[in-house]
Amino acid sequence: MSFFGKMFGGKKEVAPTTGEAIQKLRETENMLIKKQEFLEAKIEDELNIARKNASKNKRVALQALKKKKRLEKQLQQIDGTLSTIEMQREALESANTNTAVLTTMKNAADALKTAHQNMDVDKVHDMMDDIAEQQDVAREISDAISNPVAFGADLDDEDLERELDELEQENFDKEIIGIPEPAPTLPEAPTEDLPEKAKEKKKAATTAATAADDDDPDMKMLLSWSN
Repeated sequence: MSFFGKMFGGKKEVAPTTGEAIQKLRETENMLIKKQEFLEAKIEDELNIARKNASKNKRVALQALKKKKRLEKQLQQIDGTLSTIEMQREALESANTNTAVLTTMKNAADALKTAHQNMDVDKVHDMMDDIAEQQDVAREISDAISNPVAFGADLDDEDLERELDELEQENFDKEIIGIPEPAPTLPEAPTEDLPEKAKEKKKAATTAATAADDDDPDMKMLLSWSN
């Protein structure tokens, strides 16, 4: 903006963003680097001219050296300008990064605030207490269901333990002390005759029948006729 524009309230210029400023600085930096390379090449050319004419044409050699000095001064100024631009660019890049980080953090804080706006710490504590209470109720219900009240509740644990002790003592007496076990029951005697005894009874009956026949007259007559 011109001086008169500033004095009479002219249109204000809009400040560029950090991104635009960084881009302009980079363009300027690249331009100065190219100019720096050009000056270095010119300095080298003037130095070569001075070498060639050092003994042949001193006037030309001196003119070349003077020109080399001016170019070196320009090169030195460009080096300082490049250093300043580089520091300014780095400062803007750091500011741009900080701005982006702060913007992201602010957005996250706003999102967190929005997420918590319908929440109350006291209500959360009450809800957690209700959850713990319901867990206790569920645990008591599970314990009540798993307790066999209607099945075998009339059994006395002391009686069962006493009977178990008696069984253990009985086993101990049998295995360690050596109390003989009851004799096994003998099998009952068979009611039917054994084959040898049956033969003897049959032979005895035959002999008795033969003796009876000898006493009978009719049997004697029948035997003599058959003979």
